[in-house]
Amino acid sequence: MKTIATTLMAALLAVGAAACGGSAAVGGPGVKDPGGVKDSKGQAVTEAAANRFKSALDAMTQHDKANDWDDAACTSTAQLFLAAAKEQGDKTFNEAVYDAGVAYQRCKKDADAKALFKQVTDKDSKFHRARVQLALYAFAESGEKDVDGALREMKQAVADAQYQNVEALVYTAMFQMRRNSQSADDDGANDFERARKNLQRALAVDDTYMPAFNQLALYYLEAARQKAGRQSTRRIAIGAAKKEKKVDTQALDLAELVTTQAIRKSATYAPIFNTAGMIKVELGNLNSAVQAFNTARKLDPTFYEAQMNFAAVNLQFRGFEQAEEAYRAALKMRPNDYDAHLGLALALRGGTNDANFDKSVPAAAAELDAAKKIAPDRPEAYYNDAILTQEYKAKSGAANNEAKLNEAKGLFGQFIQKAASDPVFADAVKRSKERMAEIDQIIAFNKQTEAERKAAEADMKQKEAEAMVKGEGEAGGGEPKPEDKPAGEPKPEDKPKP
Repeated sequence: MKTIATTLMAALLAVGAAACGGSAAVGGPGVKDPGGVKDSKGQAVTEAAANRFKSALDAMTQHDKANDWDDAACTSTAQLFLAAAKEQGDKTFNEAVYDAGVAYQRCKKDADAKALFKQVTDKDSKFHRARVQLALYAFAESGEKDVDGALREMKQAVADAQYQNVEALVYTAMFQMRRNSQSADDDGANDFERARKNLQRALAVDDTYMPAFNQLALYYLEAARQKAGRQSTRRIAIGAAKKEKKVDTQALDLAELVTTQAIRKSATYAPIFNTAGMIKVELGNLNSAVQAFNTARKLDPTFYEAQMNFAAVNLQFRGFEQAEEAYRAALKMRPNDYDAHLGLALALRGGTNDANFDKSVPAAAAELDAAKKIAPDRPEAYYNDAILTQEYKAKSGAANNEAKLNEAKGLFGQFIQKAASDPVFADAVKRSKERMAEIDQIIAFNKQTEAERKAAEADMKQKEAEAMVKGEGEAGGGEPKPEDKPAGEPKPEDKPKP
């Protein structure tokens, strides 16, 4: 089972690229002045190109408000921006090309978006907004490992924007929190201090920028976790994970305050509700947490982390049906996600009853098998498969009971081997060894019981045979008893008198 957390890339996707709009130096969409509309480099933009750009921005705004983005809407809106760029002719209008990429991102048409962002930076290496998006794609392609590379690109974007790009400042803070270096430089004693400064800089530029509020809340949450000796918010996908030290509730006050203020500013920004839910989990208020996660996933049904967190909390108080629904929604977004398959298996197992036993148990087993194929070296699926086999499969039929128990024992052994000496799984390893010993006792007891049953049956048959032999001897020997003689001649006294 998962603990509650948010991955960095989920947060990156939640922030998303911002359309240039009024923040691009075109004077705002459709604005005209005596000298003509200008782009970010001070070059003149024709009135026709500016008007097309305004129409494209209006279309994007309408789709954002209606939340009705689909492939057709993304493509048509992107084409409106590209038409504005084409209208400009042989002169560059990078703002329009960039926003076409943003339109494609709305539907996760990332290949199209990335190509347009690359086109922009090829023409203008200091176009910091496009640099930010390309850095995020590069980080994802590195398997979320090249934190230093992402930080270099973000810092360059910040410098090119002269500290006015709030998006780049927030991402810089996010990557600094991810790296968590303790080395000092001119900007701070460590990465966490530098992250706080960058978030404060972002809010100083735009105190309505919701991603900055959200990351600031995550900053305080992570600081509280570190104070409790918990270095990461990433999930542990096993219900038998080690017990973690509770976070000081006072240390969470600032995090909760930031989310409260942010929600007052905007009650439609899904990530802030997801962060609020994580804080509620740390405070032990699961009812409020599940409500916050549910709000986040309703505001953005494609918000993977909100779906996963909603499911994980429901599992804790046996909301198996709700958990199953959320895990299935998450798997539609990420079909090859280990944690989602594992979580769905737990939800299916938890919701098993006499009515759905024949369907739910094989379905749960299939999800565990899928998880094993995705990450063969991770131990969690083996542990949960062992539980499923011992508690459910071994009881589904007496004929193969011993075979299934031995199968469960083998799975516990595989879990122990894969868990090795990882302290996260120490409690689960201990329980696995106890269960293996318990299985040996059950099998031995069953064998003894079976032997005793067979001995009792044999003894009963022996007694029946002896009784039969004795009965036959009595019927075939000696004169019959007087009372056994057949009725024949009547006795003299019974003859009728003449």
